Amino acid sequence: MEIILLEKTENLGKLGDIVKVKPGYARNFLMPKGKAILATPTNVAVFEAKRAELEKQQTESLASAQARAEKIEGCVVTIPVKVGDEGRLFGSIGTKDIAAAAELSGIEITKEEIRLPMGAIRQAGEQAVVIHLHTDVEAVITVNAVPE
Repeated sequence: MEIILLEKTENLGKLGDIVKVKPGYARNFLMPKGKAILATPTNVAVFEAKRAELEKQQTESLASAQARAEKIEGCVVTIPVKVGDEGRLFGSIGTKDIAAAAELSGIEITKEEIRLPMGAIRQAGEQAVVIHLHTDVEAVITVNAVPE
């Protein structure tokens, strides 16, 4: 299925690219989220008419993400947890826990923006966590799991 991307999308392309993707990915993810439309001749003409407006929106989105990244970069979020022998946690710290602790610290982060490539945090101590704010913008915060 061929689609036109309405915004820059990771691993697919940038605004205005016509790409071929699997039908389920297009129908169930890209189109409902407003990231793409079908690449029909009518839609191509409509897209070209709106291109300048979409580029302006994308630039504004990037600028706001960069401003958020400057505020977030280098912040430390402390989460008190129960710790057993050798510093292992009872349970784990996931994206939901980090987002809640960040909100208490005055940092606005959603759990969808938090990237934990190694999985949930299971050890006490400090760990760097990447916050994915935009396809081109990432910030790093420090999560400090301290014993209760």
